[in-house]
Amino acid sequence: MFTAINPATGEVIHQYKTLQLQELDLAIEDSLTSFKSWRKTSFEERATVLNQVADLMIEDQEALARLMTLEMGKPIKEARAEIQKAALCARHYAEHGATYLAPKTLESDASISYVQHLPLGPVLGILPWNAPFWLAFRFCAPALMAGNTCLMKHDAHVPACAEAIAKLFEKAGHPSVMQNLRIHNEQVAHVLEHEAVCAVSLTGSSWAGSQVASLAAKHIKPAVMELGGSDPSLVLADADIEKAASTLALSRIINAGQSCIAAKRIIVDSSVYDDFIAAFKPHLANLTMGDPAAEETQIGPIARADLRETLDRQVTMTIAQGARCLLGGEIPEGKGFFYPPTLLVDVTPSMQAACEETFGPIAVVMKASSEEEALSIANDTPYGLAASIWTADTQKARRMASEIEAGQIAINGIVKSDPRLPSGGIKKSGYGRELGPHGIMEFVNFQQVWVGPAES
Repeated sequence: MFTAINPATGEVIHQYKTLQLQELDLAIEDSLTSFKSWRKTSFEERATVLNQVADLMIEDQEALARLMTLEMGKPIKEARAEIQKAALCARHYAEHGATYLAPKTLESDASISYVQHLPLGPVLGILPWNAPFWLAFRFCAPALMAGNTCLMKHDAHVPACAEAIAKLFEKAGHPSVMQNLRIHNEQVAHVLEHEAVCAVSLTGSSWAGSQVASLAAKHIKPAVMELGGSDPSLVLADADIEKAASTLALSRIINAGQSCIAAKRIIVDSSVYDDFIAAFKPHLANLTMGDPAAEETQIGPIARADLRETLDRQVTMTIAQGARCLLGGEIPEGKGFFYPPTLLVDVTPSMQAACEETFGPIAVVMKASSEEEALSIANDTPYGLAASIWTADTQKARRMASEIEAGQIAINGIVKSDPRLPSGGIKKSGYGRELGPHGIMEFVNFQQVWVGPAES
């Protein structure tokens, strides 16, 4: 049984029955049957379905957004924006998928030789709760456009969101190409072991990724892992301090800080350290925390009670280790799983909030005596998801980007995911890429075709 709890009140809102083993096997077999016909559809036909699903999302935007607000506490304005972004992802692959997957001619001794990009089969997507619609479409839009079918194992805490996503494809007349598997984590192995399932994509923690990646490797199935992050943001001496402060505050508190690519370690040159903190603090202090369904709310609750407890432990330990807390830092009284925007400064690399991924509205500010030390601190982490650099010298920033161990770098801007650009990490942040032309290539057969006779 999946039990959803409203994080703004702590109350149970609904329950969903999970699939029995026989029901699960039927869903997998249905996905395989659907694949056999879906793979033969044209790019134009697949694009029509994705565009239709995008239209349905936009038409029902308000109701879908409120499901996220209810189940995981996303402020309603952010939830609406997520629906729009998910629809944009579907439309992007509908428009560009055929170009991305066009055959590539390669010179050889053949009369003609080329590589074509063919679908693999049913792909399992294991998704987290923090962006229920966006992450589902980041997974399914490229996979479906490539001709695969999708099996969605969504997080147990957002069951209504998962049902709504599957319903969109049902309304579009293709229920079997994107199926919702209401299963517990313990049942994932059964799905991956099924001979019909060809690949897996997981967005989640590094621990979850290691378990699923090991299982996929055991059964020789390709995998994409988008895992945790402890993203550094380097603010150099010549940076636009106000612009950096306002943008990094936004990066840190979107979705109450529950984002893998949020700015989690802000590393500031010592010459502008105090100036940055003075500019940064008001942006956090002036945020409105409260009911995520209210239009004025900027910070909603943490999604679960245990996640809030982890945040509080990280903050408490970091302060005990010598950091200064300039804002927040205490669990508020009242219902729900709220945690206030918290500003920790004078944090060093050995402190808890720098060593662990923080998944909440905790801003960590660190001091660097030079650009070289800033780079050293940035790379002093087992993660390598994303980073940002703030400086007036963009040529210098581009050189520094090559020295940062991360899959994505933003220079003088917010780190974000974009359907047009590949996204993914290195080290314990995972492997493989999603989105852009690279993402659609993750689950295809690069089939080489050699046509004779051979040229003499």
